[in-house]
Amino acid sequence: MTPQVPHAGAMRLLDRVLSHDADSILCAAVSHRDPANPLRRDGMLPAVCGVEYALQAMAAHGALTGDGTAQAAGYLASLRGVSLRVARLDSIAADLRVEARALSRAARGFVYAFEVSAGGEALLSGQAAIIIPEAA
Repeated sequence: MTPQVPHAGAMRLLDRVLSHDADSILCAAVSHRDPANPLRRDGMLPAVCGVEYALQAMAAHGALTGDGTAQAAGYLASLRGVSLRVARLDSIAADLRVEARALSRAARGFVYAFEVSAGGEALLSGQAAIIIPEAA
């Protein structure tokens, strides 16, 4: 099953889900090497853009552990403890591995720890809090 996420076209950055369970997801991506990546600026893909890869993994996890449909679009409420170990992602030759692990879940929000790595090396990590607005 392909999880439904609130991203389409070139903004769908993840290529595949490698594994998932009730609390975590592991995805792979190659789009960081694509010269047409929509997050590129001034000819490069800054490492901080890896946060968006992690956020998309969280959205995929929500769909896979829910009823399989895209959950309502959420808002990034906070980032904590973000550590960037590289300056850019586009120069990374290996596929990205994007891991997200749910630390806390409530009806209208989530907190995930995340790590983006390649070739066995961590590139960036941190925590993200997501708020899901009430349906109108």
